[in-house]
Amino acid sequence: QVQLVESGGGLVHAGGSTTLSCTTSRSLFSIRAMAWYRQAPGRQRELVANISSGGTTTYADSVKGRFTLSREVMKNTVHLEMNSLKLEDTAVYYCNAVGTYLQREYSNWGQGTQVTVSP
Repeated sequence: QVQLVESGGGLVHAGGSTTLSCTTSRSLFSIRAMAWYRQAPGRQRELVANISSGGTTTYADSVKGRFTLSREVMKNTVHLEMNSLKLEDTAVYYCNAVGTYLQREYSNWGQGTQVTVSP
């Protein structure tokens, strides 16, 4: 199991930028993958981006070229840099960690952080 603490988000104007951070209670190398998901009102939670323990990143088509997922391994932290924000990026963003601990699979979530993009 791993605890996740998110920070960042808030109100941003369309076209602007913001960065979300997620700090874990364990080394990023011990976690199989970290990801950011988002959930807009009335919609299902969707994957935004993820990064493997080896550093490989993938992105949803809707954010490619605008969002960048990176990590600071010494701080056990991943960052989601969000640029050229659009109204449709408004959502609650959740950090997620998946892996194996004591031979059991886990999928842990952060508390969520609101990102609101205004016109």
